[in-house]
Amino acid sequence: MRTFVIGDIHGGLLALEQVIERAKVTTEDTLIFLGDYVDGWSQSVEVIDYLIDLKSKQNCVFIRGNHDQLALDWLEERHDDFDEEMWYKHGGKATVEGYAKISEEKKQTHIEFLENLQDYYLDDQNRLFVHAGFTNLNGVKWEYFSKLFYWDRTLWETALSLDPKLKEDDINYPKRFTVYKEVYIGHTPVTRIGQTIPVNKACVWNVDTGAAFRGPLTILDINTKEYWQSEPLNELYFNEKGRN
Repeated sequence: MRTFVIGDIHGGLLALEQVIERAKVTTEDTLIFLGDYVDGWSQSVEVIDYLIDLKSKQNCVFIRGNHDQLALDWLEERHDDFDEEMWYKHGGKATVEGYAKISEEKKQTHIEFLENLQDYYLDDQNRLFVHAGFTNLNGVKWEYFSKLFYWDRTLWETALSLDPKLKEDDINYPKRFTVYKEVYIGHTPVTRIGQTIPVNKACVWNVDTGAAFRGPLTILDINTKEYWQSEPLNELYFNEKGRN
């Protein structure tokens, strides 16, 4: 049995199917999804259908991404603190168009799926899986604003700026990086630093390889660190813009 973590999908079902096949995933494996299943490419609805079906076959963990929460707010017609126009421009348009084509019954099933997403997952080896990050120096259980689990960028920004020569016992070493053995995130694509493969800084592994834009989707074995990738999403959906 293996345990895999999967980066941000953003409506790219074709890419998700590719990485599942390329990693030779079986029903004995555990799959941890880091969120952002929707918004971007044209198959957000189909991605949710796929994930719901997958959960019935094997052990899956579904983390909440900011785009998943935005889509849920729209589906449940919550407009407080929700800039619908901005969301529409950043991938929401494809999601809105997808949900216009399905029944109310299926829509309710998707709402239930989105409502039940987890803010984070902590395994028995003290490895944390969260969409964006956390800010409390003592860890996720003490986070005051739960939205930061899927909106924060400071964890990754700090990891990128950290001097690799700095030792964990140094007084200046960030306490956030001493709480967990490893932290797996998505949210901020590594394409922003010119990469298209998973990037490890300090104890943080960023698995968002830019699938919302022109990068591939990535699935990574958390024990061996071997990973598999799809074709770049702009090639799989060559007649679409995604979030580009």
